[in-house]
Amino acid sequence: MEANGVTNDAEARLTRFRKLIHELELGLTERNTFQPWEVELLLDIHDCELPRARRAALLKRYGKAVERQMENGGLTPMKLSEYLKRKEH
Repeated sequence: MEANGVTNDAEARLTRFRKLIHELELGLTERNTFQPWEVELLLDIHDCELPRARRAALLKRYGKAVERQMENGGLTPMKLSEYLKRKEH
């Protein structure tokens, strides 16, 4: 485990997550190879049907929440639907 509580595997996953969210914020995902957990996140994000006007801001806040989650020992990023449910309460 690293000094900040994130393992090398989790750090690599967090790096891929950040890249994925950045691509979605910009609206251009050009790669064609994804990890299974990335596909699950993409499907979940699609199912959440984010309002276009608020999409980038919501993804940015979601990304920050996942970064905190992973830095506190999470191994897999939470889904956007989970994040939105937590924000409701």
